[in-house]
Amino acid sequence: MPLTANDPKRKTWLETPPNTDFPIQNIPFGVFLTRDDIITIGTRIGDYAIDLGALHQLGYFEGIELTDDLFLQDTLNDFISDGQKTWRLVRNRISDIFLIDNASLRDHSEHRKQVLFTMDEVEMQLPVLVGDYTDFYASKEHATNVGSLFRDPENALLPNWLRLPVGYHGRSSSIIPSGTPIRRPFGQTKPGEDGVPGFGPSKLIDFELEMAYITTDANQLGKRVSVKDAKDYIFGLVLFNDWSARDIQAWEYVPLGPFLGKSFASTISPWIVTLDALDGFRVDGPTQDPAPLPYLAQGGRENFDIKLEVAIQPENSEETVVATSNFKYMYWSMAQQLAHHTVNGCNVQSGDMMGSGTISGPTKEEYGSMLELTWRGQNPIKLKDGSQRKFINDNDTVVMRAHCENDEIRLGFGDCIGKVLPALPFAEEN
Repeated sequence: MPLTANDPKRKTWLETPPNTDFPIQNIPFGVFLTRDDIITIGTRIGDYAIDLGALHQLGYFEGIELTDDLFLQDTLNDFISDGQKTWRLVRNRISDIFLIDNASLRDHSEHRKQVLFTMDEVEMQLPVLVGDYTDFYASKEHATNVGSLFRDPENALLPNWLRLPVGYHGRSSSIIPSGTPIRRPFGQTKPGEDGVPGFGPSKLIDFELEMAYITTDANQLGKRVSVKDAKDYIFGLVLFNDWSARDIQAWEYVPLGPFLGKSFASTISPWIVTLDALDGFRVDGPTQDPAPLPYLAQGGRENFDIKLEVAIQPENSEETVVATSNFKYMYWSMAQQLAHHTVNGCNVQSGDMMGSGTISGPTKEEYGSMLELTWRGQNPIKLKDGSQRKFINDNDTVVMRAHCENDEIRLGFGDCIGKVLPALPFAEEN
């Protein structure tokens, strides 16, 4: 099916800011609460949120087989379950409705009142009910940096890392939408000389700059998805901050890996940018050496040129950009990750989320965590207000941004924002 919505020549009758993250070529999907306290599925063009439930009820999706209540739900899970054909038909139709020379909605003032909201009139929600969440560890630069910090730099990568996309199953209940503040977590930390573990608020809160992709129903239990077919089961991507408590993690992660040091919060941007919208930004990934086993072999361009940045904003101060990176650096592609995830027959369902793992580039400015940027606190970062950071302080806000850009269009993800609040007091129970 042609991706007509991607045509860079298309223009909309809606007024949009120059260099908006959300031109008519984007058409992401999300869930928002309207000014009338109604939750609906929607999309966005420029600074307008578009109520797809209202569009559907008013007959604008005539000819597309959709259930009456598909867009009147509080998650995108059922829409995603309808599959790629439905996503493309709906996205193309939305693009047609808002084309500059299409008068059907443009000239119908009553319908526009029901369909269009400015972004300050809506409250974004978590776009999907995340049934399962897997976090990969797929950036070679990040894995090498962490291995160098905690092990021997000569053996930074463990033997399995170059052979398979390493991952772990995370906690889906603590995935939260952008703008939701988080509390500094409590936990155990490494023992001192007396051999007794420490206990208290984490002192080493960190961000992790990631992307995450949302899947549809991919396979039945016992079946697998190939690298070649993986793209058909990936709905779209969000920007992802997988918060980490490094001191808690360092004590607990042997032998089974991350637990409380990760599960306290993970923040996602609220608009899911479809894989279809990103099709024009495909690029080759890094050369893989040694060559992957046949089930992980891939041809063509499976990485994406998505520019990333992270800023820290202290309370009552301006933000400082502390890192830039790019999703194209990922050693293991999303297609390889999904193929590996299902090669043992594990079933993947609609709304499942797969984190990329921290995205770091080859230079120091492109490292995707404070752990790397400050080299475990040895080299603090100076912010614009003159203060320094080894890790994230209470009342700091971390802002992540992502966009793609070429000579014709720019597509973005919006902001992924989280503020760290002080830990809640802990009282031992008698």
